[in-house]
Amino acid sequence: MTKTAGPNALSRWIQHRANASTAKRIRRKGGRSMGMDLLILHTVGKRSGEPRETPLTWFGEDDSWLIIASGGGERHPDWYVNLMARPEQATAEWHGQEPVAVTPHVLAGAERERAWRRIVEEQPRIAKYQRKHSRQYPVVRLTRR
Repeated sequence: MTKTAGPNALSRWIQHRANASTAKRIRRKGGRSMGMDLLILHTVGKRSGEPRETPLTWFGEDDSWLIIASGGGERHPDWYVNLMARPEQATAEWHGQEPVAVTPHVLAGAERERAWRRIVEEQPRIAKYQRKHSRQYPVVRLTRR
């Protein structure tokens, strides 16, 4: 077994393929799935330094976009780890637009609670998904840089 192989290797490969396919669809047809708006978050790998693209659900708030680090089960998803490691390299892309540089801000306390209530009002399935995991999903506000 190689260093990259293991129980999660196939799962990661499938996730990368699914992300690439969804990003392609967003660029070609628009960014909506299951009643939710999608963007493509561009990050740089924490360890690899390689560019990454992750389709994510987003919720508009004033001049910013809220995203939720829900994937990954009991650990934070890779895109979130990459975003926190290299925030200055993050960009976001929407259908028909060039990527824009964004600054991430992880919400905490009352600010997070207000945003969370709004998100789960709009998409109750997210609260249901959160109840299945012990870690609290980070809510990240992206603002244009």
